Amino acid sequence: MGRPQLRKDYLLERWVIVSESRGKRPHEFAPPKIAKKDDPFAPGNEKETPPTLGSIGEPWEVRWFANKFAAVATEGNPKLEKQDFFQHADAVGHHEVIVETPSHKQLGEMSEKDIEKVLTAYKDRLTNLKDKNIGYVSLFKNSGPEAGTSIVHSHTQLITTPGIPPLVQEKVEARNKFIECPHCKIIDIESKSERFAFATEDWVAFCPFAPRFKYELWLYPKKHVKTIEELDLKSMAKALSRVLKKVHKLGSYNMLFFYSPDGEDLHFHIELCPRLATWAGFELGSDIIITSVTPEEAAKYYR
Repeated sequence: MGRPQLRKDYLLERWVIVSESRGKRPHEFAPPKIAKKDDPFAPGNEKETPPTLGSIGEPWEVRWFANKFAAVATEGNPKLEKQDFFQHADAVGHHEVIVETPSHKQLGEMSEKDIEKVLTAYKDRLTNLKDKNIGYVSLFKNSGPEAGTSIVHSHTQLITTPGIPPLVQEKVEARNKFIECPHCKIIDIESKSERFAFATEDWVAFCPFAPRFKYELWLYPKKHVKTIEELDLKSMAKALSRVLKKVHKLGSYNMLFFYSPDGEDLHFHIELCPRLATWAGFELGSDIIITSVTPEEAAKYYR
């Protein structure tokens, strides 16, 4: 690539510096390890977790329950109080864990059929988890120590919030600056670019122009779809399986799901964020991320 480049996200006011030379720095510290203790998510240990809220299969193949160490509480007052520079409210919502398999396989090692069952659980929670204090359900997966995992057994989490999370709201506002969906245009452009990774009949994957993470990859349905309810889960599992096999080999990663809030028109998409580098002083002090792998080079790995 040559000289470092300052790049802006397609739609958001988010900037990164792509600098391959940063990847040549020496590293003296080993990555952290997760201690493998007794597995609370394994079959037979159901009493180690809160009661099962739902499951797929008998005996269970996927199950979900409230997070024992929830970041939010189901009771409280979500009304925002304001005084001078201070705003606060009770963090009211649901925090759930979706255990993806009774085995010790990770999601990137599972079959398309088993991934489809996990997606069925995702669909259930995104469509059926409703109460008056739910404005949005944030669905995410942490895999590996650098991604925030504390339990090795493969699982996904969700947290609900009374309002729309700031990043989702920013995505909605950016989309609403256009008459036609800008994501559809981005998909069309990136399908023919050096950042193109692969495509299936219904999905396209590419490395974003301004990535925050090394080997970051975005997965979009080709059809303009707003929610998981409109998606064919078998087709989705096929595309996601291909992505996860490659991401899993890299190490720790986060998987983030974005869908349209009620009344909006945001194109459904998934962001895969490998956690191969640590944000340091410049990133924290400037809100500009430095990455040492170009998306053009990263796409070769996925192709």
